[in-house]
Amino acid sequence: MNRRRFLRTSAATTTAALTAAALNSARLGVFAASTDRLRVGLIGCGVRGIGAAMNCVDSSPGVEITALGDIFPDRVQAAYKRLKDNNAGKDWSATSAWTKADRVTATPETCFSGFDAFQKVLAAGVDLVILAGPPHFRPAHLKAAVEAGKHVFMEKPVGVDPVGIRSILASSDLAKKKGLAIVAGTQRRHHPPYIEVMRRVREGAIGEILASECYWNGGCVRHYGFYHEPKPEWSGMETMLRNWYFYSWLSGDHIVEQHVHNLDVINWAIGATPVEALAVGGRQWRTEPQFGNIYDHFAVRYRYPNGAIVISMARQIDKTKPNVSELVIGAKGRASAGNITGPNAFKYDGPSVNPYEQEHANLIASIRNGQPLNEGRTVAEATLTAIMGRMSAYSGQPVTWDFALNESQLDLTPAEIKANGYRLGPAPKVPPAPLGNEELV
Repeated sequence: MNRRRFLRTSAATTTAALTAAALNSARLGVFAASTDRLRVGLIGCGVRGIGAAMNCVDSSPGVEITALGDIFPDRVQAAYKRLKDNNAGKDWSATSAWTKADRVTATPETCFSGFDAFQKVLAAGVDLVILAGPPHFRPAHLKAAVEAGKHVFMEKPVGVDPVGIRSILASSDLAKKKGLAIVAGTQRRHHPPYIEVMRRVREGAIGEILASECYWNGGCVRHYGFYHEPKPEWSGMETMLRNWYFYSWLSGDHIVEQHVHNLDVINWAIGATPVEALAVGGRQWRTEPQFGNIYDHFAVRYRYPNGAIVISMARQIDKTKPNVSELVIGAKGRASAGNITGPNAFKYDGPSVNPYEQEHANLIASIRNGQPLNEGRTVAEATLTAIMGRMSAYSGQPVTWDFALNESQLDLTPAEIKANGYRLGPAPKVPPAPLGNEELV
């Protein structure tokens, strides 16, 4: 019996039972009760990559981080130390025969740096990889992982342009054919309050969906470890990569990198993707050149196939009132996370789970029971929804789903990289923040 088949057949829990269990138990470990060893490689050792790796090992027994990879060696070293420290002092005896020391078993020989680090992690005997590098790299990393026969957890968003999204869709389809799991970092889809409300919405609790609102309005992400003051020894490319969030070719802009969560919820509720996006946006507060070429605010009107209109807002401006939420408006009521108003009023009061861990628990259980989850298409569609909004704001023109998915040849990769590949030298030339009249490609 080969290793992958052994992992697939090592547990009897079905995916349907798994979803039900998520609504009825706060004990995460029970969803992947097998203690068969699952070797995990982390690709992208930044803040979110480290967090995802912690969530992965905390979610299920028998999971160990066996390989680490990042462009920068100091990031790999910092991730190794942080992951080891995270496991120090934890008692795993209640859920696993493994000791805490077994949870992070990467060695110097399985820690890699450079632009080819992802390939080395894939070749290091791992069963599953966590893809957490800058979103620009996600399509290439997913393609390589699926072709190598690896299960995948990939952070959102999963691309920055239509060319990348088409690659994600192709890789997701290939993963299905190969029986590989793909779970994305859209953790609301693994959170019981959202799951239960969505089930009721689909059963007609609020009637026909007429409109929706969604928001991610908050402060600048530079306060959360996404901005690093340049050091004299850094090249221009290194400075840009370490501050990837602030460059649209690397992050997709914050409507794509961050607001994708809320847009995914709207697609989930309506059960469709938008027909058209019409947006405005700009860069009026975060204007310093060290903050790249992304906007600091967007407002988008999406139109869906059933005629529903969605108002979407994303803002990163300090000292403003935060709002991170979704509201679905139906003919008979309204729905939000864990709550429905109207004739079929409902308020979720079930168990609480950590959705950042639950998504990994569900992924791992699906691998072990031989019914691999595949969220590649839904997260790709959510990402393209956000990209449509950005394209419209940058151009001042409406953007249709059909154009973005099937016609647009937009590829944000800088010309120097297309010609010469990736290298730590001068920063590639990138355009300034658009003025709202950029040509649609």
